[in-house]
Amino acid sequence: QQQVKAALDDAGERQLVVYVGATWCEPCRRFHDAVVAGQLDDALSGVRFLEFDHDVHQEGLKAAGYVKRFVPLFAIPNPDGTASERVHQGAIKGAGAVDFILPRLRSLLTQAP
Repeated sequence: QQQVKAALDDAGERQLVVYVGATWCEPCRRFHDAVVAGQLDDALSGVRFLEFDHDVHQEGLKAAGYVKRFVPLFAIPNPDGTASERVHQGAIKGAGAVDFILPRLRSLLTQAP
C-alpha cells in the first residue's frame, strides 16, 4: 500500500494502474513483454504501470485489496494506495491475450471514480 501511494505521488499527470501478474501466467507474460517492448506506448499513453508478482508480493497485495480471483489483475488505486472497485482481472491465453486485455483496460481507465 505504501509503495502504491508513493507511485501515485510520483505519477503526476499520468494515470497509475496497479498490475498484478505471475511468472506462470501466459497472458501476464505477454502483456508484460508488450509493455516493456513499447508496443502499447501509443495505445496507453499517459498510463503508468506499477507491476507486482502475485506470488512474491501476495501478503502485501492482499492487505491492500489487490488479490482477487484471477491474474492478470489491473486496478486503479484509491488515493490511500488501496485497491478501488475499478478492477479488471483475467485474460485469454495465446497470441490474442494483449488484444483481449487492451479494450478492457481502456474501459477501466475511463470509468468514473
